[in-house]
Amino acid sequence: ADADLDRIGTRLDEVGATVGVSVPLVSVQHQYLITEPIEGVARDLPTLRDPDRLVYYKQDAGGRLVIGGYGLFGVVYSVKLRLVPRRKLERHVTLGQVGSVMEEFETRIADGFLYGDFQFAIDRESDDFLRRGILSCYRPVPLDTPIAPRRKLTEKNWLDLVHAAHVAPSRAFEEYSRYYLTTSGHIYWSDLHQFSGYRDDFHEVLDRRMKASQSATEIITEIYVPRARLAEFMDAAREDFRRNHVKVIYGTVRLIERDDESFLAWAKESCACIIFNLHTEHTPEGIRHSAEAFRRLIDLAIARQGRYYLTYHRFASRRQLEACYPEFPRFLARKLELDPQELFQSNWYRHYRDEQV
Repeated sequence: ADADLDRIGTRLDEVGATVGVSVPLVSVQHQYLITEPIEGVARDLPTLRDPDRLVYYKQDAGGRLVIGGYGLFGVVYSVKLRLVPRRKLERHVTLGQVGSVMEEFETRIADGFLYGDFQFAIDRESDDFLRRGILSCYRPVPLDTPIAPRRKLTEKNWLDLVHAAHVAPSRAFEEYSRYYLTTSGHIYWSDLHQFSGYRDDFHEVLDRRMKASQSATEIITEIYVPRARLAEFMDAAREDFRRNHVKVIYGTVRLIERDDESFLAWAKESCACIIFNLHTEHTPEGIRHSAEAFRRLIDLAIARQGRYYLTYHRFASRRQLEACYPEFPRFLARKLELDPQELFQSNWYRHYRDEQV
């Protein structure tokens, strides 16, 4: 089954996660309430396309391919960024509903908050499923504001919560909500507040703890829909997950702005970004079940003028890919034009290059 995971590209090796590959991934993953994508603050991209020639991209068509090219047009070995000063932030936490969270975000933005997200309930048997959530936002405070000692989640606390998300998701959400509410009013440095604990082998620990007959992992996807259609999309996803017994382990809603910089732009307008982590057993049936769930999510997004993030997996059909990214055939053509020997490749690229329409 692990070979099947490698074959269909479900491991979370996040193409584009480092400067050495490409630029754009982190622009999707941040918690900014309002900002341009990171490409917009990236300037002057020296890019190595062959050992004897350094191509220096700025804001031209070639640069659009590099910053949104998933490492397929060269290796960005350095990047010059426009930075913002380090500052202190106050966290503000409330419980809310997905139907009103866009208005809540707008209110927070008007009040000067800079970061935020909405972590939603994951128990499909609960009335709160994909509706109720934890809204946490951050606003600047004076630099002399003291940072008081605070209780943090230990690794054991974190593992216990993740275990509960698998076996008692309502309890996990309630415990996590209670903890998060206790952090409202806490002060954080702006360059540290998005960090959290993580253990690479956590699912191996969970599998043993649950005495699972099959190893498993969570597979991530991101869906983008116009903000006005978020609640409608979430209702449709809620119905689909219940009907098809899809197991969500974690999910959150964030905001992304229109992307005018990259060749394969993921957001044609300001969108809600919905992140789903689906529990997936490492069996042919388990992989198929998650693959079908992701394809249905993509169709739900397409029906609402939305799209998905391209390279987390290779489950999307060619029809879905070209519905969301109609520039993709030109992208492939430009790839072969600029890199005819296909020096820079990935399993994601080979999959869609070789797939018959």
